[in-house]
Amino acid sequence: MSTAGILVGALLLDAIFGEPRWLWQRVPHPAVVMGKVIGRADQDYNEGINRKAKGVIVVIGLVLAAWLLGSLISLFGWVPQMLLAAILLAQRSLVQHVQAVGDALRLSLGDGRVMVSRIVSRDTKDMDTSAVARSAIESGAENLSDGVIAPAFWFLIGGLPGLLIYKIVNTADSMIGYKTERYKDFGWAAARLDDVLNWVPARLTALLIAVTHAGLTQWRAIRADAGLHRSPNAGWPEAAMSRALDISVAGPRSYDGVMQEFPYVNPKGRKTLTADDVDACCRALWLTWAAGLAIVVMLAIF
Repeated sequence: MSTAGILVGALLLDAIFGEPRWLWQRVPHPAVVMGKVIGRADQDYNEGINRKAKGVIVVIGLVLAAWLLGSLISLFGWVPQMLLAAILLAQRSLVQHVQAVGDALRLSLGDGRVMVSRIVSRDTKDMDTSAVARSAIESGAENLSDGVIAPAFWFLIGGLPGLLIYKIVNTADSMIGYKTERYKDFGWAAARLDDVLNWVPARLTALLIAVTHAGLTQWRAIRADAGLHRSPNAGWPEAAMSRALDISVAGPRSYDGVMQEFPYVNPKGRKTLTADDVDACCRALWLTWAAGLAIVVMLAIF
């Protein structure tokens, strides 16, 4: 079976079954295993001098290990490749987490704050309804790229080894790729490589969102809005989603009690948001996923 054919099966399996809790209550999820490996490397090597060099060596080691493991598993045929790829895609679970915020908001603002705190790292205790909805939508757009389009893209490019390399680097970035005193040197390589690996997928995600909604007539605006974001990649899917829903995203938010004055993306969009906007985001996530699936199906056929 072709790589594209395997990916079609993986995308469908993930969309139908999502994350089976009964399985991950019995065995560790591969992402959890990756996190433990990275955490151990952080504990053992993120100290003393030459932390940047140590971080580079750790990332090289993680990439080589992911490539070797992916190559080994691939020797056993398309079935384990499809199953592992389905496990490492996150479309259904992403929509479920975002939708849970909208459902909670309909119960109360407090419930919405609790649910959104599970998917974002910013302070949530003082958020109003619009901030809760906006945070969920931003998370949905960014993670559509990181958790679905990028893994699928790298599976198409490099098979299972490509997917595992992307996932280990992306996990490392989420754990050590911070510009804090502890991680600014040790996590430098992980953060930079993650930026490189997400460069094309982030823009592809934005393109898919745009094509399935307002079309490419707003592409120049999306490109300009993406430049307002502090991230070189996350701004693209967020900018496209903001245009698709005609809302503003990003903007000021608080981290660890300190308000950060980030600019709005699509600043002329609507800023008063509700649970209905979260619902609209979830529909957009599925529509964009369907467009991506259609492309992979065509690649598998032709």
